[in-house]
Amino acid sequence: MKKDIENRDDLLLLMQEFYNKLLADDSINYLFTAVANINLDHHFPVLVDFWDSVLFQSGTYQKNAMQPHLALHQKSPLEKHHFNTWLGYFKTTVDELFDGQNAFVIKERATSIATVMQIKIKQLD
Repeated sequence: MKKDIENRDDLLLLMQEFYNKLLADDSINYLFTAVANINLDHHFPVLVDFWDSVLFQSGTYQKNAMQPHLALHQKSPLEKHHFNTWLGYFKTTVDELFDGQNAFVIKERATSIATVMQIKIKQLD
């Protein structure tokens, strides 16, 4: 039986497994590697802070999550299929690792965030 998402260690595991999937998919990995040039050692703590704040209202993330994505869109358009791929891997990874209320909530919040990002990006175009 799988446990629920309970803490930052669980969120780090989720992010590591999620990014393994994203970076293995050529339809989206270039956004992280060639366009954004993310350094995963630096990026994982930021991601954990973000999801810790989203899921547990910890206040650990103090930045504007939308701005880097809008800037990324200016470099290489983020399209609906990118969001669908991102969300599909996110939900699949949550389901593979966790089960419970927090697992449900994080998937719902990810869906909301992806939807809002798509709306904001459309407003730019």
